[in-house]
Amino acid sequence: MSSNVNARAALAAASLWVATPVLAQAPTPPAPGAEAAAAPPQITKPPALVQPVEAVYPPEALAQGLTASVRLIITIAEDGSVSDVQPTEPAGHGFDEAALAAVRQFRFSPAEVDGVPAPVQVEYVYHFTLTPKAPAESAATEEPAQPKAVLTGQLISRGSRSRVAGATVRCGDEAEAAEAVSDADGRFTLEVPPGECAVRVVASGYQLYQTKETLKENETTEVNFYLAPAGSAFETVVRSDRPKKEVVRRTVTREEAQKTPGTFGDPIRVLQTLPGVARAPFISGDLLVRGSNPGQTATLMDGVRIPNLFHLLGGPSVVNAEFIDSLDFFPGGYGSQYGRAVGGVVDVTTRKGAADTVHGSVKVDLLDAGFFLEAPITEGISVAASARRSYIDTILPAVLPKDEGTTLSIVPVYWDYQLRLDFGAPRGSTPEPGAARSTGYVMAFGSDDKLRLVTGGEESSADVELNTHTRFHRVKGDWTYRKGNFSSVFTPYVGVDYFDISFGNYIEDDTIYSLGAREVMALDVSSLLTVRTGLDVYFDHVKIDVQAPSVGGAEYVPFPGSDPVSELIYEKRTINGFDGALFAEADLKLGPVTVTPGVRGNFQKVGGTRNFLLDPRLWVRYGFSERTAFKGSLGLYSQPADTFQFVFAPYGNPLLGYQRAFQSSLGVEQRLTDVWNVDVTGFFNRRFENVVSPGDVRPSDNGSFVQDRFVNMGIGKAYGVELMVKKERASATDKWYGWLSYTLSHAEDGRAGPKPRAEGPLGGDGLPGVGEETYGPSPWDQTHILTLVANYVLGNGWELGGRFRLTTGRPVTPLVHPHDIYNSDSNNYSPTYGRYLSGRASSFHQLDVRVEKGWRFDNWTLALYLDVQNLYNAENVEFVFNDYRYRKEMEIPGIPILPVLGVKGSF
Repeated sequence: MSSNVNARAALAAASLWVATPVLAQAPTPPAPGAEAAAAPPQITKPPALVQPVEAVYPPEALAQGLTASVRLIITIAEDGSVSDVQPTEPAGHGFDEAALAAVRQFRFSPAEVDGVPAPVQVEYVYHFTLTPKAPAESAATEEPAQPKAVLTGQLISRGSRSRVAGATVRCGDEAEAAEAVSDADGRFTLEVPPGECAVRVVASGYQLYQTKETLKENETTEVNFYLAPAGSAFETVVRSDRPKKEVVRRTVTREEAQKTPGTFGDPIRVLQTLPGVARAPFISGDLLVRGSNPGQTATLMDGVRIPNLFHLLGGPSVVNAEFIDSLDFFPGGYGSQYGRAVGGVVDVTTRKGAADTVHGSVKVDLLDAGFFLEAPITEGISVAASARRSYIDTILPAVLPKDEGTTLSIVPVYWDYQLRLDFGAPRGSTPEPGAARSTGYVMAFGSDDKLRLVTGGEESSADVELNTHTRFHRVKGDWTYRKGNFSSVFTPYVGVDYFDISFGNYIEDDTIYSLGAREVMALDVSSLLTVRTGLDVYFDHVKIDVQAPSVGGAEYVPFPGSDPVSELIYEKRTINGFDGALFAEADLKLGPVTVTPGVRGNFQKVGGTRNFLLDPRLWVRYGFSERTAFKGSLGLYSQPADTFQFVFAPYGNPLLGYQRAFQSSLGVEQRLTDVWNVDVTGFFNRRFENVVSPGDVRPSDNGSFVQDRFVNMGIGKAYGVELMVKKERASATDKWYGWLSYTLSHAEDGRAGPKPRAEGPLGGDGLPGVGEETYGPSPWDQTHILTLVANYVLGNGWELGGRFRLTTGRPVTPLVHPHDIYNSDSNNYSPTYGRYLSGRASSFHQLDVRVEKGWRFDNWTLALYLDVQNLYNAENVEFVFNDYRYRKEMEIPGIPILPVLGVKGSF
């Protein structure tokens, strides 16, 4: 029997690797500032084969009657041409060479990322088949019309109800079987012969779906197919897929972080496990990065600064976990688009609302409860919202330790909310060549915290009461414009912050109204040069209402045996502040070397004070090989003093200037295998002209002397090495993933110039006014910081994980009290301390474990988890109290073993 040759190509799974588009080669690579303000890149239009080329059948294989399917990885350029082809599994017999030669001549319709043509990679299967030659028929003979049936429907991700785009649907596995590719809404249509159809659905990131449908002649059968995701959503903790413009930028996705033990499903808490981050004291939600002090690391949400990233009492982040899309952490060496910080930068990116259908989740555990909801409103417009409320205040006091004669009760109450409306070009739309494209969103978010600390006992004469209430609200806009090689991101925002605190006779209520905007523009001049520039302005109006004891010398005469009573003063003040910056930087690619010079000009005006500074910065990366890269940076960084610190003495200092820091780092990245990576970075930072308290004694206009509360005399330095070793999951069958982070560091704080007097009711937070030393260990120094995280996928919905932390104790000033010091006038005792910060607190160590069981249904998923903090109940000292004669120190441990059982439903 004679035969003819039919070489046919089938797009298997339309396997768009949407998780890893080749964005580094896109025509408009996003600037770091633009990335922070805009949503992460998304593929909005898959490529389609428009010009196939038939391969030459290998003569040897044809003679032997052999067939084959050659699996290829195709890189499609932004113009639809094929820029590279690589076989994944050799077929032999000349099939590989023939398929490569044909596919290199293919033409595709360009793929689009965020509506802009961009390179992508697809998986492609070229089938070589032999079919019998059809008998010759008369040209006049007409073939009778064959009966047809239609199979149409929608592909839905099982459990989340998300639409699956770019999947291949086939009726049978034969080479000539009909097939269709699902569109952006997951819809497909197949026209096939009537009868039984063996449906096969192949999609990247999903398990193979197979079923059978009986199709009737001249009828349309409509179905919904639910595809099961392949394996866990966790990919890696530190992503470097996007182009880097910083020496170290650690990006954590929401899915990656929610399963980390000890975080209670809060992605932002994963920051505490990354290199360079010291453990903050219990209660505090501060970020201590590379030896910096509290308040020196900027915390941003969608590019807008917020006063605190965590709720009080070291609670969860102020952003609902389901609303977080990704988190960028820069421990240092960041680009010129970031400022107002001499430590690190944390930028949280929120999610865009779903464009396919309604999705949501509800989470309830022993600490708090919250919900998340996202939905499309109409074409091109979507909305997302979330809210959360705690009830930890009714649980935590019951588990905190109580020693005989004392009681410690810390009662936090918090809530937060986020609301986002997205609009712009419809999803999947294609702009005309050279046409502009605009997208944007409006977002409102806020947080509220209350905290009360009460200590007392049988031997305590009175309770010490601390009432703290902080809250903030923000409304932010975002407009992203792209045309050709130019992009622009404009971000205006308004906000209000409230800070209320009372401690004894001291009561302060502050209100800060803020208004700001950012503009980041980027232009690809050529494939070797990209330039970015922008403007960052911020204005605030501060209202201060204070009741406080007067300065020394204005005290009422006490009764014998009582403390002196200071006269109370009442002050209401308002003050305006402005801080603006212009920045510019460029990426210059010279072969394997990328150089990014940048500069940021800062200007501050508060009252009659004007400050101006330039911050030059430089970043260099050398790609030694595909697996090895060297990196380095150096630069100056500035942070303005808070506006309220400029009020008149003794409550502030109207002559403050910028706080400064020099940062430098040098490191290497090494990919050992496809799943093992090592990152080692050394750093040296020096801080100077930082704001410290108390200030200097200086003459006033009326000839008297006054002591300022603040002064730019703070200095500090920190150096160390950061190590990150991580193991990724190679595939859905790979059972475990995790990472080890270790930081070896040394941090010192001090004060330039003569030491001040530390007297007065406002006290001081700097070095004491005694002794010779003005430069010594930082109160936040931790020499060794070790964290080990590992998760294991047990199967059948079960997952087990653990986190172990070990840190060196912080420096402390020891109590040295050989005898009692009695003050008869006030009828109390005074302490005697040793050398300032000459001791160390006990080391901190803790093991956290998380067990989760998930069930996936067609339209929703259910997860039950148990997150246990401090599994072996380590008594880590968090506070130290003294008896009334200062003879003995009483150590108060932090949270004991704390099991948190929770349930989460998603749809």
